Amino acid sequence: MHPSLASQHTLPGDDPWTVAIIGSGPRGLSVLERMAVRLAQSPPRTPVVIHLIDAVEVGCGRVWRTDQPAYLLMNTVADEISMFSGPRVPGTRGRPGAGPSLAQWWQQYATDYPGPNSYAPRALYGRYLHFVLDCVEAELPERVSLVRRRQAATRLQGDRDHGYQLELADGSVLAAHRVVLTTGHARTRLTGPAQERSEFVARRPHLRYVPAGPAAEMHLDELPGGSAVGVIGLGLTFYDVMAALTIGRGGRFTETANGSLAYRPSGDEPRLFAGSRSGLLMPGRGVNHKPPDQVYAPAIFTESRVARLKAGPRLDFVRDVFPWLRAEMDLVATVAHNRATTGPAQRETFVRAVAAEAERAFPDVASQAQQHGLSPMPAPDLDALAQPFRGHFFTDTEHFRRTLTEVIDADLREADRGNLLSPRKAALDVLRDVRWLICALVDFAALRPSSHERDFIGWYAQRSAFLVSGPPRIRLRQALALMDCGVLNVLGPDTRFSMDSAHDRFAGESMAVTGSRVLLDTVVDARVPPTDVRLDSSPLMVNLHARGVIRPYRNAWEPPDAPREEFETGGVDVSQAPYHPLSTHGETDEGICVLGIPTEHTRWFMTVGGRRPGFWSQFDQDADDVARSVLSGVRTDDPVPAHAGP
Repeated sequence: MHPSLASQHTLPGDDPWTVAIIGSGPRGLSVLERMAVRLAQSPPRTPVVIHLIDAVEVGCGRVWRTDQPAYLLMNTVADEISMFSGPRVPGTRGRPGAGPSLAQWWQQYATDYPGPNSYAPRALYGRYLHFVLDCVEAELPERVSLVRRRQAATRLQGDRDHGYQLELADGSVLAAHRVVLTTGHARTRLTGPAQERSEFVARRPHLRYVPAGPAAEMHLDELPGGSAVGVIGLGLTFYDVMAALTIGRGGRFTETANGSLAYRPSGDEPRLFAGSRSGLLMPGRGVNHKPPDQVYAPAIFTESRVARLKAGPRLDFVRDVFPWLRAEMDLVATVAHNRATTGPAQRETFVRAVAAEAERAFPDVASQAQQHGLSPMPAPDLDALAQPFRGHFFTDTEHFRRTLTEVIDADLREADRGNLLSPRKAALDVLRDVRWLICALVDFAALRPSSHERDFIGWYAQRSAFLVSGPPRIRLRQALALMDCGVLNVLGPDTRFSMDSAHDRFAGESMAVTGSRVLLDTVVDARVPPTDVRLDSSPLMVNLHARGVIRPYRNAWEPPDAPREEFETGGVDVSQAPYHPLSTHGETDEGICVLGIPTEHTRWFMTVGGRRPGFWSQFDQDADDVARSVLSGVRTDDPVPAHAGP
């Protein structure tokens, strides 16, 4: 045992009930908010102390820190996100269980609110999270106190029966009865090509390598203007890097007479050379035409369908699950395609007929459409959308640039039509709307290990994230303007970034574009780091993993007529709610709860940063389950309810 921990005594029974929440981003804040709701409903008879701990910024965490530039934007419209687990009460500021959405708060308490369906700067969301925290703290009942600690947690020892000792970076030790780990995105240690690039740069001080991570932490202001910068990846972080090295350098975008954007350089921009396997910039989000209080009700990929699938044997995602999801997309694409030429009653009759057929057999959406006087419109193929250049070769860089521009222009036209009128964007929106059902189906090893690894994580999760979670449309318009003026060059599909020792430079080249090779002064990794407890570099998680307190989740299955299948995901292995970690020996520590991103791949879509306003979601249920668990030892006059509503 560490010397500073060995001297700590266990918590006496009459001490304040103490809970430590490590990580104060949306997941940690959601647990605190639900704890406050429960404590208000069942006031404690003895003191309760809650420690909210964050190494970066208490109240919003690392990703939503308030000191980041305003040009770094969210990718969810402000109307669709809230951190209160219930709608606001008119005439009140906000309290645990009831408060304004991000859009409502932006309009009432902040400045420069642009109107509905707008994308807020990430720093503004951080300010909103601080507002939520202040509202929660102000309404804590008597005998409940909150302690904010801006410290990194470095070591955790103890157990449920005797309490825990949590060592912080300043050497202090905190005693707690219960601990919640909501640590969010990890800083991963470098391995493989990333480590090789780092070592290459260490011997060449004139070069720079920027590992994967949030753009706000990348120190991009150190990159010289005019230098050649390679960017690995064309997803959300790419757009952040693009904005930082253009808008952040003083450049300006202006509207032209034809409605496109033009870029006016400051002269301090680097030259950007970006690429990925697909060569396609992440598509934009469709204009939102859905009211924030609307929840899509599936007709084919329904809750009962998912329950029947899950009740059977282990599933193959492509064979057993995706066809039903694809049929739902076909249905929505057909409705969108016919929205301008048919009335609501005709479309509703068609949807009901498809739903009825789906209860009997696999539905023929196209046939039903024709029977009800609608023109069938199949949903787009996910692979074709995500990899439009696959199998194509380009004679020169200009040939590829023209083709890429055409693809982006087409995507922008669909995005401008919106998520109700564009068959493409409407169908893709289905993948957002049914995430909770997919989670219910794939969490905790409902899939065969081989299908979990190959089909779900290796294919569907990547395709849906790339096609559905895209940036605001303005980012694609900005990218086109930067391509037009030569600041941004997209190298093409199957881009390789290598180390050229002969020239003492990095190099980037698309294997599908003749003449695309370029020498680089810097390489920026703009991909999202993998979630893998085995690569997490934080002292706390390294120590917990090394001591076997936590372990990676392993999907293992022994079919009766085939060889054993096994897949270690890298996500922290946890129990069902309230998500206690499992040790290397399979023992559950019921005094610790692990929630959110560290458990990705044990559960799916743990990256969600908030909830839909006005609805009780899985995000709320997760937080409430954890809150109930960590408060189970608190003595109250009233029994702790199984579910504490807002």
